[in-house]
Amino acid sequence: MCGFTGFTGNIDKQRKVIKAMNNTIIHRGPDSDGFYIDDTIALGFRRLSIIDLKGGSQPIYNEDKSMVIIFNGEIYNYQSIKDELIKCGHQFYTKTDTEVILHGYEEWGEKILDRLRGMFAFVIWNIKTKELFIARDFFGIKPLYYSLVDGNLIFASEIKAILAHPNVEKELNEDALANYLTFQYSVPPETLFKGINVLLPGSYLKFKDGKMTTTKYWNPYFKVDNDMTFDEAVNNIEEVFLDSVKAHKISDVEVGSFLSSGVDSSLVAACYHGDKAFTVGFDYDGWSEIDVARDLAEKIGVKHYSKVISVEEFWEAIPKVQYHMDLPLADPSCISLYFANKLASEHVKVVLSGEGADELFGGYGIYREPLSLAKYMRLPKFIRKTLGAVASVMPNIKGRSFLIRGSKTVEEKYIGNANYVSPKEVDKILNKRIKRTDFKEITKPYYDQVKDYDDITKMQFLDINLWMVGDILLKADKMSMANSIELRVPFLDRYVFDVAKRIPHRHRLDLNTFKLSLREMAKRHLPEDNAKIPKRGFPTPTKLFLKEEKYYKIVRKAFQSDTAKRYFNVDYITDMLDKEHYSTSKARRKDNSRKIWNIYAFLVWYDAYFKENK
Repeated sequence: MCGFTGFTGNIDKQRKVIKAMNNTIIHRGPDSDGFYIDDTIALGFRRLSIIDLKGGSQPIYNEDKSMVIIFNGEIYNYQSIKDELIKCGHQFYTKTDTEVILHGYEEWGEKILDRLRGMFAFVIWNIKTKELFIARDFFGIKPLYYSLVDGNLIFASEIKAILAHPNVEKELNEDALANYLTFQYSVPPETLFKGINVLLPGSYLKFKDGKMTTTKYWNPYFKVDNDMTFDEAVNNIEEVFLDSVKAHKISDVEVGSFLSSGVDSSLVAACYHGDKAFTVGFDYDGWSEIDVARDLAEKIGVKHYSKVISVEEFWEAIPKVQYHMDLPLADPSCISLYFANKLASEHVKVVLSGEGADELFGGYGIYREPLSLAKYMRLPKFIRKTLGAVASVMPNIKGRSFLIRGSKTVEEKYIGNANYVSPKEVDKILNKRIKRTDFKEITKPYYDQVKDYDDITKMQFLDINLWMVGDILLKADKMSMANSIELRVPFLDRYVFDVAKRIPHRHRLDLNTFKLSLREMAKRHLPEDNAKIPKRGFPTPTKLFLKEEKYYKIVRKAFQSDTAKRYFNVDYITDMLDKEHYSTSKARRKDNSRKIWNIYAFLVWYDAYFKENK
């Protein structure tokens, strides 16, 4: 796990610029740095030593030094690929997975990507042909950003490094603000920095002579096997998951595991057969998983480390977290995750985590909606549309939401797992001069790819491509790297997905239980109570924080700031805070915490990156 930077073109003070870019991501690789510079390109690298501690420094060259690579990630099957390459005549001078990618690219070109198992973002520069090849892993576990400026390509593992290039003008992408409010994250491939994009998961980029092309080499398409029995699903999951956990433990340093009360991290912690597990929580009733996690750790024989995050620590960390995120994220659990990684970094250098299980195996409550609406959806569409239209102008009575949602197709209503601010409310929140967008412009290209899928699988496919990339994996990478620790996700393995994609949705969830087959498998490795425990996500008591006067005033001050006035309808957002969320009147009181946090996260992030320009 590391980080890299780079740019094409020979500019003044080339070496100084690449070093300045590299210095912005020291946290990604505090162990060492390395550079490659010629008259057409500059590459920088920061290393966190995990594999081949003594000989794995980058950049790394091929035998005749006609190619050079910088790489961020881990390839778990590199040994078997290396053996194959040696038979092909390639010579190795390190024991790293990095060199395997380079020789593999020499041998097979971009087809090397089809052979890799792991998480990766890498850059290969062909010194002879002056061609750049950049690739990102299947699910987007590792980040990669780029910008085209005056015919040159600037790229890095983090946006802050790109901003350190003198030819990059730091400017807010106002056109992406409405989408941020709707989705609660910066929707890829755009970012909230104008002119800076993210390379999509499962994609590679080629750049030569000022011309850039991007190609999608992999997509998470489901290919359901409706003949699969429940027992077959459970057995297949167990076999591939245990193999994935074993592969994800490959390291020359100690590996630990996160452990919440949920089934995903519990399963990882129970199956990795390591020594240490880490949990964080809050000192609020119902907002801590520490006791449940500690009890499980004792049962599975893992040493347990925990931390209670104080409310003061939480609020003090917000600016630092939003800076490290690179992009505003309205998911408050990223702050909890920051502290979880900080705790783990005091004991290990690599930690396993449970991200991806919900998206692959059907773990979100919203996925149940197609089942609960199934009978109603048999009514003719014009009847449902009429009932939905009537319900939309009715008071907020029982059954109203059912009629409204039942009047729409999944493509018309589902934007992802997080949907706290409706498009209509986005219009009310934004300053009138800010461009509005239709969320279906974002989701339609994905739905078009899976138009023949059932609705549950459509929702999962959308979440794997958007929510998981823009929220789940963004915070996983940035919060681990902020603490110089490598986070690995054994559920997000290409072979695990090969099993998950075949499981019929009747084995994924029903009206009572999510992740049916995964939970059944978990019973073989966990106490039954832990295998059956309801999903909680990463509980963060922001709604309680915002009712405390001290923190309410902090947010209110931000809502009255010049930045807020520039981008938002200040009267509307202040009323949302004052007259509803903080109100002492039961009649007016509403839990607006997620909407408020959405706006506040943006304002804190904006100050972290643009305050000096105001």
